[in-house]
Amino acid sequence: MNDDATTRGEIAVLAADFLFDGAALRRDHAIVLRGGKIADMVPRQQLAPALAPEAPALGSLLAPGFVDAQVNGGGGVLLNDAPTQAGIAQIVASHQRLGTTSLLPTLITDTPDVLEKLADAVSTLAMKGVAGFHLEGPFISPARVGIHPPQAVARMDAAGKDALLRFAKIGRSLVTLAPEETPPGFIADLVAAGLRVAAGHTAADASAFRRALDEGLTGVTHLFNAMTPISARAPGIAGVAFDDARVFASLICDGLHVDPLVMRMAYRLMGPERLFFVSDAMPSVGSDQTSFDLLGRTVTLADGKLTSADGTLAGAHLDMASALRNVVLHVGIALGDALTMACVTPAKFLGLEHGLVRGRRADIVELDAGLQVQRVWIGGVSLAA
Repeated sequence: MNDDATTRGEIAVLAADFLFDGAALRRDHAIVLRGGKIADMVPRQQLAPALAPEAPALGSLLAPGFVDAQVNGGGGVLLNDAPTQAGIAQIVASHQRLGTTSLLPTLITDTPDVLEKLADAVSTLAMKGVAGFHLEGPFISPARVGIHPPQAVARMDAAGKDALLRFAKIGRSLVTLAPEETPPGFIADLVAAGLRVAAGHTAADASAFRRALDEGLTGVTHLFNAMTPISARAPGIAGVAFDDARVFASLICDGLHVDPLVMRMAYRLMGPERLFFVSDAMPSVGSDQTSFDLLGRTVTLADGKLTSADGTLAGAHLDMASALRNVVLHVGIALGDALTMACVTPAKFLGLEHGLVRGRRADIVELDAGLQVQRVWIGGVSLAA
């Protein structure tokens, strides 16, 4: 059956041994697609004979496409090097084939002209799969730069705030900043304009973080990495995130950025409703690259790990399906909760409608019994995995 027919208003039917609709795992269900949207979801035995699909592969699973809030690059392209519609399209296409149907292309700390160039390029952007943009820096802590170029780090001022505000009406865009480097009231201004704001690459203590939450900040970018740790008398960013129900937090689940035991602890304290995955993907994802230039530093891929010459982690060679497998197989998180963290919770954080719901756009991923991507549908149109 031609799944692309759904874009012309015709009917296509997908079936699997398991279906995750965004709320629960169901056995032996089918999805009826019409006009690029989900027309119905029913137990497979209730389908009319004329709609019966082919028998699904053993152990197959249909789920909402993954939502990734932090994608630096993919398909051999780094957004900082190609802040253009063509560059964005290549990044998006490489991740769509890997099961991510909505993402935020992410610009890490760079010079003001690069941020301006991206804003100019995307002011009229309407591209399936782009849910907005993630601006990770340059307003971060000089003490917690990680792989970000220290010479481009800046303290937020009125001009910097105005540069960020250009993205306020572009999808569900996200800003990662250091609260302690941000003047009082600026976070509230960003949130009031429609931006999501997260703390990351920050040396903020618990009190500074709480003040930012009171201004409307709601997220933590790559929890545990490039931020103040928990100690007995200083709860830091993570301690407040665990304790405050207003906070969502992302995790890089490659087994390198965060130990599986620590991931399991965060999951138990925050639950799948507030904790979600990001890939923090670099250009090597979806390509055969083993090295690339990152703002003047050479980054090398070895044994699945991306590092600069001095050993600093430089993003991740990770896609969302791999993160899903990691947390199920190595962290011990139940499949339903892991799927929630891969597609439902990041969508909730960003304010997106997402999930297998009647009338909603058919963004779907099919996984096999080993949680490997088999097929992807964007708006009911099938892609090669």
